[in-house]
Amino acid sequence: MNVRTMADMMANNETPEILFWIGCAGSFDQRAQKITKAFAAILDKTGIKYAILGKEEACTGDPARRAGNEFLFQMMAYQNIQILNGYGIKKIVTTCPHCLNIMKNEYPELGGNYEVIHHTTLLQQLINDGKIKLKEGGSFKGKKITYHDSCYLGRANNIYEAPRKVLEALDAELVEMKRCGSKGLCCGAGGAQMFKEEEAGNKRINIERTEEALETKANFIASACPYCNTMMTDGVKLKEKEADVQVLDIAEMIANEME
Repeated sequence: MNVRTMADMMANNETPEILFWIGCAGSFDQRAQKITKAFAAILDKTGIKYAILGKEEACTGDPARRAGNEFLFQMMAYQNIQILNGYGIKKIVTTCPHCLNIMKNEYPELGGNYEVIHHTTLLQQLINDGKIKLKEGGSFKGKKITYHDSCYLGRANNIYEAPRKVLEALDAELVEMKRCGSKGLCCGAGGAQMFKEEEAGNKRINIERTEEALETKANFIASACPYCNTMMTDGVKLKEKEADVQVLDIAEMIANEME
């Protein structure tokens, strides 16, 4: 894939419409890399002029702040803000709700003011504008999809409609779990829990959530966050349901069905 970097664009006196912020999971996690590629493929097909920071992108500092290391968070945030402001970035799109939340809501107090949008919001806009055309009778037709709300997307940023509207465009049946929307249950990875062992209890939270998803009898569990994707995939594996249920990011589903 030929993906331009900001440095390359600036050297040619060009400016992108949006900066695609990849995030740590999308850069280094093998599973999440597929989501990054799928979304980049959609941007390519729709003709949106975008760029990435490449090696100049560092972690947003979200896990550090959630784990209580404020000093490390501020160091990372200032470094990113310096680079973003240096390039005069105005609009950022990301496939990670954690990156979205911290850059949109917590960077402004450190001098980083940007329009930050989640990839599902952009996908909804592109579908509404007719820039994304989906195949007739695609592979999701007649199938059941259940959508897992990411805490950082839903409760933290009130984005419930966009992911569902995008899924509705797939011509599948959208079945909701018992706990959904503002009452959705966390997958267990947020707040830096992704990187530590859980405390003692009688059930792992991602198993609880996976059981709710499996109760819907859906063929696909749709997620819009790399952390949620990991936790739900692990849950499906532990329940030995991999042959029946697939966990996919919404971007992967759309990339797969585009004309």
